[in-house]
Amino acid sequence: MLIPKRVKYRKPHHRSRAKTAAGTGNTVAFGDYGIQSLEHGKITSRQIEASRIVARRTIGGVARLWIRIFPHMTKTMRPADTRMGKGKGEVQDWIAIVKPGTVLFEINGVSEEVAKEACRKQAHKLPVKTRFVKKRVL
Repeated sequence: MLIPKRVKYRKPHHRSRAKTAAGTGNTVAFGDYGIQSLEHGKITSRQIEASRIVARRTIGGVARLWIRIFPHMTKTMRPADTRMGKGKGEVQDWIAIVKPGTVLFEINGVSEEVAKEACRKQAHKLPVKTRFVKKRVL
C-alpha cells in the first residue's frame, strides 16, 4: 500500500475541504484512457491498492498503468471506550483528498473496450463517482 516515506511525528491537525474543481491533474497526461472523479471525497490507500489490482488483472501484463493520486493525509482514531482528552489518536490509515475532475488512474497499451472494462471494475472499488475519459488529440 502507498504511504509517505517519512512519517515520524506526522499528525496534521487540519481537515481539507475539496469544494472546488481540480485545477491541475484534470486531464489525461500519460496514457490514452483514464478514470476521472466526478465528486470530492477521501480515498484510502487500501482502496487505491484494490483498484490497482483489479485493473492490472483486467489489462494484463503488457499494458501500462499510472496511479495519479497519492495518500498524503493521515486518518487518526481514538480507541473505543476512551474518555475525552489525552491528545490526538493514533494513525489509522492514509487518505488522498480528491477534488471533482481529478484523473485517478490512466491506462495505455490496450484497446478502448478493455480500458472501459478495467475502469468500470475500478469504479466499483472507489467511494466516489467516476467516469471514463480519453486523451484529447490536438
